[in-house]
Amino acid sequence: MTDLVVAGDAVVAQLDARFSKPVGRTILERTLKGRVRPRGAVVLRQALALVRHRVRSPMESRARLMFVFAGFPEPEVNAPLTDLQGGWLAEGDLVWRAQRVVGEYQGRDHADPAQASIDSFRRQLLEDNMWRVKDLWSEDTRHGARRRTTLLSFANALELDPASLILD
Repeated sequence: MTDLVVAGDAVVAQLDARFSKPVGRTILERTLKGRVRPRGAVVLRQALALVRHRVRSPMESRARLMFVFAGFPEPEVNAPLTDLQGGWLAEGDLVWRAQRVVGEYQGRDHADPAQASIDSFRRQLLEDNMWRVKDLWSEDTRHGARRRTTLLSFANALELDPASLILD
């Protein structure tokens, strides 16, 4: 299921960019409805229900789904982050607006010293404006102790009861 959603998110991003508006999901829905062969239709519909606009990488999809499948409220994807007066500050990878928590996926490009400097400034700006910024790494999305620890850390930041979540 996860791989289908990752692929769907990528297709939607391409279609949205091609048409310069958020139409990708609608195009996928029409395509699925127009299929002649019903084989796999149930799984495709389930995956399509989890496809989102604005996803920029497979790992953003995987991280988002990790939270969704664990029972977290679904985060906004690549959403604007604002100061307390509503002024734009930055864009966050995974955003839980009500709790002012943002999960930032840290891929290879963030290891570059120039990018690390930008990231550090951005984090300070967000934290100075009451956002809690939590990093996510590829290893955090894999099953095991690190994933569980990551989920518990985000549950704490979001003030969720870990007993209500699926942490394994």
